[in-house]
Amino acid sequence: MYRRTIIKGAAVALASLALTTAAHAENDTLKIGFVGVTSGPAAAWGISNVRSMETRAAWINEIGGVQIGDKTYDIEIVTFDDQKDPKRAIAGMEKMAQEGIRYVVGPNVDDGAAAVRPVAEANGIVYFPYAFPKELYSPPASNAVLGMVANYQSGPAIYKYLMESKGVKTVAFVAANESDPLSQRDGGVMAANALGMEVVSDNVTYQVDTSDFTPVITPVIRTQPDLLVLSGVSPAHAPQLIRSARELGYEGLISTETAQDATVLREGAGELANGFISVGGASTPEIASDAMVEFVDRYTKMFGEYNDESNTKVYALEYILETIRANPQAIDDVEVFKAAMDDFEAPNPFMKGNAALKYVGMTSFGQKRQVAVPLVVNVYRDGAFETLFVAEVD
Repeated sequence: MYRRTIIKGAAVALASLALTTAAHAENDTLKIGFVGVTSGPAAAWGISNVRSMETRAAWINEIGGVQIGDKTYDIEIVTFDDQKDPKRAIAGMEKMAQEGIRYVVGPNVDDGAAAVRPVAEANGIVYFPYAFPKELYSPPASNAVLGMVANYQSGPAIYKYLMESKGVKTVAFVAANESDPLSQRDGGVMAANALGMEVVSDNVTYQVDTSDFTPVITPVIRTQPDLLVLSGVSPAHAPQLIRSARELGYEGLISTETAQDATVLREGAGELANGFISVGGASTPEIASDAMVEFVDRYTKMFGEYNDESNTKVYALEYILETIRANPQAIDDVEVFKAAMDDFEAPNPFMKGNAALKYVGMTSFGQKRQVAVPLVVNVYRDGAFETLFVAEVD
């Protein structure tokens, strides 16, 4: 975890935003939306989004706003909890359209991200989902921008690392009986097969209202896999599944391609979660800039806790603002925004060195519809995440 003290010089690292010292009363307001899940078993995903956006917006506003063209704006975050329901996600995106909001972060799951596509395209909205269906980001689609590393990008990296470093040869998959985790399971099975792993179980599922996971995990454990993959597992279900597997005597590795919450793991599984591997936030102490350290500090002071996944979630708002700043007409015209994405590049305030904000995704989608954030893979140890390895995605 990052050192949680305010770095006085961190504002220097944010010079790319051209922040002004104009009085707030003189600033216009730029609304950026969020539509995603902030309640229920997957709430941690969307809460991390909202808190990251609100922390960053408050910081920007505190030091004067963001200059776009010849105007200076305060940032207002408009949120909508879709409760992981595609119909509510549609209602949320319609609300954004009614308020004239052009840029929205979310939704957080596949069904929601797919459901809002027609509304976004019809109303000229660019949205940044945390969902993995390739058709959202591949031509002819063009309004969605993947805000993180996808499971079909992280999964192969994790499996290969474990094969080479831990001698993993066999793998089993467990997934909730929903389209999002089932899709991630299928992608994981394909990746494992491509790497030459033996898939010993890939048909065990559970209902999202399951409270006793022992009957779910028992047949999987009998296959004695070297690696148990919890495909698309929500932060609330992960500790329950881990606890059930360990209490049944499973001693192998457990992983997932979704981001998790260390506090939830500690409270739900305790020491039994030690060794659990997941995708982390897009930063480590080694690569975090002073600005990232200050972001963590401000977030923690605002909300009383910090979620490592916010190391990734901080980026969406930054990409939106910097791309608009580079092309001020994009503030009202998303076609200008999309046209700028191929060549866009700006300093990355959250990483040390010469790291840049840029769009990627050509390999996976045939067009640049993904933010460039590091692929950080974590392992859980005694209440906190430790970095296992860091990679990049094209």
